[in-house]
Amino acid sequence: MAPTFNYISPTTAPLTDRIFGLLQDAIIKGEIRAGSKISEPELAKTYGVSRGTLREALSRLEERHLIIRSPNHGARVISLSYEELIETYQIREALGGLGCRLAAQNMTDEEIAELRQLLDEHEKSIEEDNGLSYYQKEGEFDFHYRVLQGSRNNRLLTILDGGLYQLIRMYRYQFSTASPRPYQALKEHRRIVDAIEERDAELADLLMRRHIRTARISVEERHKNAIAMENSNG
Repeated sequence: MAPTFNYISPTTAPLTDRIFGLLQDAIIKGEIRAGSKISEPELAKTYGVSRGTLREALSRLEERHLIIRSPNHGARVISLSYEELIETYQIREALGGLGCRLAAQNMTDEEIAELRQLLDEHEKSIEEDNGLSYYQKEGEFDFHYRVLQGSRNNRLLTILDGGLYQLIRMYRYQFSTASPRPYQALKEHRRIVDAIEERDAELADLLMRRHIRTARISVEERHKNAIAMENSNG
């Protein structure tokens, strides 16, 4: 059976699930910054929960590789080096292309129609945020996850469930807020759906890889510009 990612509603889920969902969203959106130290007393006070409840939520975040713990330094939000981030994008490009190729072969017409409807909802979300970001809730609300789910390849989903999925979401969101890519990314998503609907597996693979590669190149350019600025200031 394929693994699933369930979006946690902050108002209806059990307390530990709610806190986990709120903390995860805060990390994904950068409200709790990458590399920052986790203060259990401060977070327990902020969210109005016991330390025990908070620790359960933090353990789940650790399982998703969003925080790391060490005996001497406590807990911190994950922070990838530039090299690790590029490696993550390279893996994402390969898996995304393969998943999209398989989705073109295996998704039902109904699933493809639902994928189009999802993108319509994403467009409304971008417009509500004045085109500043493209935030996709996890699981069924996430375009890339839905495509991979449509691949019918359980191992791809298992790899994502091992932590790569959340890292991708975190950096994808945070980079989308610093670039003009939200509308462009949406346009690329629609082209990918066109290829899937046409059952053109080769084109679907190509478009997905190109879509993810464009995001990686944007990261590389941003890194080069940052280094150039440091050198000029130094």
